[in-house]
Amino acid sequence: MPIRIPDALPATSVLEGENIFVMTEHRAIHQDIRPLRVLLVNLMPTTVVTETQIMRKLSNTPLQVEIELLRMASHQAKNASPAHLETFYRTFDEVRDERFDGMIITGAPVEQLEFEEVDYWPELVELMDWSLEHVHSVLHVCWGAQAALYHHYGVPKYPLPEKCFGVFPSRLLKPSSPLVRGFNDMSMMPHSRHTEMRFEDIVANQNLEVIAFSDECGVTIAKSTNSKHFFVFGHPEYDADTLKREYDRDVSRGLPIHVPLNYYPDDDPSRDPVVSWRAEGQLLYTNWLNYYVYQTTPYDLDTL
Repeated sequence: MPIRIPDALPATSVLEGENIFVMTEHRAIHQDIRPLRVLLVNLMPTTVVTETQIMRKLSNTPLQVEIELLRMASHQAKNASPAHLETFYRTFDEVRDERFDGMIITGAPVEQLEFEEVDYWPELVELMDWSLEHVHSVLHVCWGAQAALYHHYGVPKYPLPEKCFGVFPSRLLKPSSPLVRGFNDMSMMPHSRHTEMRFEDIVANQNLEVIAFSDECGVTIAKSTNSKHFFVFGHPEYDADTLKREYDRDVSRGLPIHVPLNYYPDDDPSRDPVVSWRAEGQLLYTNWLNYYVYQTTPYDLDTL
């Protein structure tokens, strides 16, 4: 089924070229059904790439999905086109009186800073607090997961001795969870981060549970027991070449970086990467939207 996005958004032509059912606003207004309203809080500097990746994952859903894009008004983006942000993105002040079925908060390249040192932290905190009453279910990705666990549940983060960089296997600790329905017992997920949140700190809170864990990179998926908050510490939405582009960028800048593990055949960066995470990556987004948004959200969002 389709996702509903603005007619002129760059992701529209990309997704249509992949034979993904995209419904433009013009066509959507002629359908007499209520779409799921999903707010995408895009904190990544690769603005267009990230919004396209996540919209691709949201495309396989049971109902029409209306995507609203949100940026941090308190942050001056250095890489994103000001015209693109102005045209397609809203600010928190513009949506604070609205309600949403779901929200996704992306990662951000700020994990080596203390949370309070991030320039838009006060705005993000206000947004996360607002979501408790205005959003039915929230999916947090990578740094977004760390930020939410810290703010809502007081879970600390820790620096890693070296960057967790590559594609790592994780095993299901709670295979009965609908969030991982259809997953293999061992599944792969890309990671690219300098910090972690530890298993023992998460499970010490009775309101949290760990769904999947990797021996190489720790907790990969967790959630709140009331299914309000979901935390994914990797990037299941990554394209085949995303880690390659990150690696090539850091090499060109002379930064210390190792070859992303389990990504190139024999860890040889001269060879083409092998995608081993696409199926579970799609399932994760689809299961969240289906089981924790569509099947449980009220028809009248004013009753949230």
